[in-house]
Amino acid sequence: MRRAHSMDFGAEFVEGGVRFALWAPTAQDVTLVIDGQDHAIPAAEHGWRRAVVPGVRAGARYGFRIDGDLVVPDPASRFQPEDVSGPSEVIDPNAFVWTDDAWTGRPFEEAVIYETHVGTATPEGTYAGLAGKLEYIRDLGVTAIELLPLADFKGTRNWGYDGVLPYAPDGAYGRPDDLKRLIDRAHALGLMVYIDAVYNHFGPAGNYLHAYAKTFFTERHQTPWGAGINFDGKESGRTVRQYFIQNALYWLEEYHFDGIRFDAVHAILDDSERHFLAELGETVREKFPDRQIHLMLENEANQAKWLERDADGKPRQHDAQWADDLHHCWHVLLTGEDAGYYESFADKPVERLARCLSEGFAYQGEPFPTLDNHPRGEPSAHLPPHAFVTFLQNHDQVGNRALGERLSQLSDPRKLALARGGFLLAPQIPMLWMGEEWSASTPFLFFVDFAPDEELNKAVREGRRREFKSFAAFADDTSKIPDPTEEKTFADSKLDWSEPERAPHKDVLAETKRLLAIRRDVVVPLAKSGYRGAIATLPRPDVVDCTWRFGAGTLRFVANLGDAEFQPDDLSGEVIWTNAPDDRGASLAGWTGVFVTEKNQ
Repeated sequence: MRRAHSMDFGAEFVEGGVRFALWAPTAQDVTLVIDGQDHAIPAAEHGWRRAVVPGVRAGARYGFRIDGDLVVPDPASRFQPEDVSGPSEVIDPNAFVWTDDAWTGRPFEEAVIYETHVGTATPEGTYAGLAGKLEYIRDLGVTAIELLPLADFKGTRNWGYDGVLPYAPDGAYGRPDDLKRLIDRAHALGLMVYIDAVYNHFGPAGNYLHAYAKTFFTERHQTPWGAGINFDGKESGRTVRQYFIQNALYWLEEYHFDGIRFDAVHAILDDSERHFLAELGETVREKFPDRQIHLMLENEANQAKWLERDADGKPRQHDAQWADDLHHCWHVLLTGEDAGYYESFADKPVERLARCLSEGFAYQGEPFPTLDNHPRGEPSAHLPPHAFVTFLQNHDQVGNRALGERLSQLSDPRKLALARGGFLLAPQIPMLWMGEEWSASTPFLFFVDFAPDEELNKAVREGRRREFKSFAAFADDTSKIPDPTEEKTFADSKLDWSEPERAPHKDVLAETKRLLAIRRDVVVPLAKSGYRGAIATLPRPDVVDCTWRFGAGTLRFVANLGDAEFQPDDLSGEVIWTNAPDDRGASLAGWTGVFVTEKNQ
């Protein structure tokens, strides 16, 4: 039976009581405060403070008084019932009774991911509310849900990327046992559960590490959020690295998560001989040899080195990377947008799409216009398709728009139908953004809640408007941009679960289910038979013809991304899907395509 994760940090039940441990290398004096009572916490080696206090029960509230003044929460708190600045709560992780002891996960080739934000996925905005939707998600054809970051953030609403206490699932969604019930129920239904983790920065409110552990950060590395996290410090780097590695192990062991998506790893700056990402991936592999654990990266640098396979085809460190390049190609083709990073894909989007489908990255070391023509990426054609998580939209691509519009509001339904088939039936790992399966009309907006810090709220509000003032639509009037600090902005982002029952959403949902059933029955068995390579051609400048080879046969996708009719050559094999007028794909009208399989003899 799996038990709680044991670690050097935080509060942990041990023989004789509860052990409290705080790394405070730059504090002169530290006092442990439990339910209003002071307790000595002696200094130990290398800046640590540790004490075992008898008689402490689950539910006790505690914190640390730094240098006789500021009382701070535990940076490894398991729960914050009064938000990020309140006391931490002693949690007994072993009190929860799991029912999933036989669960070891599912192969990554079977993954169809449903990315979701707990607070806006359901009317309740809670773990319990999301648990009530799990059967719907399973019946859709999804095999994994991915939760946006849960690390405790200031306030009652946030995307999750302003978290400051990585071990404490935010109380806005429920208590730790509510999250465990969600995961336990998902496993009973055959669903994997992933969590998004942020190891590149802390949010702007509620981070007290500077008060007692200044060396947790370093000016040697600068990030978009300020001084970098000190992963490679001579004296403190080992403890900082372990703080995050232990966090990953904690989610996987104590909460039974099946995998982690690591946010913006290109901003994890580390000059060590062994990079943090390598140590992280290898440590997880060593810790869980008998479970199907999946590790995914968001990495603008397109570094294939983190995705390498061993002789048996298993990932040495990380399973997959979010395929931003593929998204950008589809987005340019569907919307015609070419501003910002889309500029680097707008010159030849069909050619770049073909390369993404067959090789993974569009940029594999070539000059990247958006980066002042600096080289971007590494060769990736040797990697299997399931080393890439693909999507037509995600929380970033929707939420970072000024008005939070979804792709269904920006593109022709006919074009979107082709793209939907193209990404759900290609052998990469597809990811749906919650509500995408029925073309939800509700936006997903940027929202935060830093009250009562009105100065910070004001800074966020004004920064959001400055960000979009250079766009023609908002150059003269930014008042149309929703205020991210207002509760209405958050409420407007909640899914409307009445939509799937009516047209046109009902038809889109039916098609999504049909595509995922085909994927389950045809594409997944092919992918699991072993990857043998791929080739993509452009028989016409606006037509992609891609064939993936597997041990059991081939999968071919021909897509006409132009207006003139196109007739594919040698369309042999079994047609598993097409949106062509002839229902066979022998003649492809504009913005139609066909998937064909052929078994090896």
